[in-house]
Amino acid sequence: MIRLNGTRWLAAALVCALGAALWAPAASAQSPDKGRDKITILIFGPPSLGAFLPPIVKAQKLDEANNLDITFEERPPDAYVAQFNSGEFKVGGSASLMTIGLADVRGVKVSYLFNLFDYWGTVVTSRPEVKTLKDLEGRELAAARSTTNYIMFEWLAKRQGVDVSKIKVVNTATPGLISFALADRADAVQVWEPAYTIVISRKPAISTLDAGTLAAWKAFSGGGTRIPYLGVAAHQDWIAQNKALIPRLYKTYAQAAQWLTANPDEAAKLITPKSTPADQAALAASIRANERLALSLASADEVRKEIQAVYRAGMDSAFLPRMPSDSSIYDGPVK
Repeated sequence: MIRLNGTRWLAAALVCALGAALWAPAASAQSPDKGRDKITILIFGPPSLGAFLPPIVKAQKLDEANNLDITFEERPPDAYVAQFNSGEFKVGGSASLMTIGLADVRGVKVSYLFNLFDYWGTVVTSRPEVKTLKDLEGRELAAARSTTNYIMFEWLAKRQGVDVSKIKVVNTATPGLISFALADRADAVQVWEPAYTIVISRKPAISTLDAGTLAAWKAFSGGGTRIPYLGVAAHQDWIAQNKALIPRLYKTYAQAAQWLTANPDEAAKLITPKSTPADQAALAASIRANERLALSLASADEVRKEIQAVYRAGMDSAFLPRMPSDSSIYDGPVK
């Protein structure tokens, strides 16, 4: 809620102030460009999950509704990791768990604040001879290697007996995954939402490989079904100075998530404004189903055990050299 301005008016201006009050509700009395707490948040550029909610936040002015002034800065994955880990940007809105864990073990003091999306990813191919993940050995796979989604894919592939060292990975930024898939520039492409929906809507004949995600995760985690994947994280020095802002930041994202699910058609246009009407219709359908999107908000502390299981998967795949510290999972209030 916007706080009322407590400045005392001069007696001579009282009549004008009372007159203005007749035209504006009390909650709007504060000047729209004053008094809001500013936050700059680094995110991946679209198409990516990290770019799903920010356009809704700004279009619906949800940051303003929570007395915040948020600026979203877009970067490709490699630049995102470098600029967030260096502290150039203190808050990250495309914070994947594996990269937060790796930053922590390398001495970067960061914490995962809250989860936005659980994991879902797959591999698509137009090669009829590629029927399983095992068939990727000796072939080219286009992927965004610095993302947690790709790291989780490698972990799942290894669980199916795939020798990932035999896969030639062509690294690309997330926007490039769609063009690789549509133009058959690689034998297969590792993708997730919204790129997956865009690809299959434009190229219905493309095949999707079974990654065996749920079965593998249940066996590894002792029956768990939830895989926290991407959310919002921040440097601990920023957290120490801005703890009071975190619940308002969470509320902003939660309201954006509610608006997303309640208005899938409008949301699809905001998220992918340059895509075709067919792409937007397909994305809206994916939002309604939420199976692949896996929108799942929770404080980091609520899903601490699940996050630790993701960390163990990172160690199992040799991405993480050791278990990240407990402080990488924020235990303060976010709601």
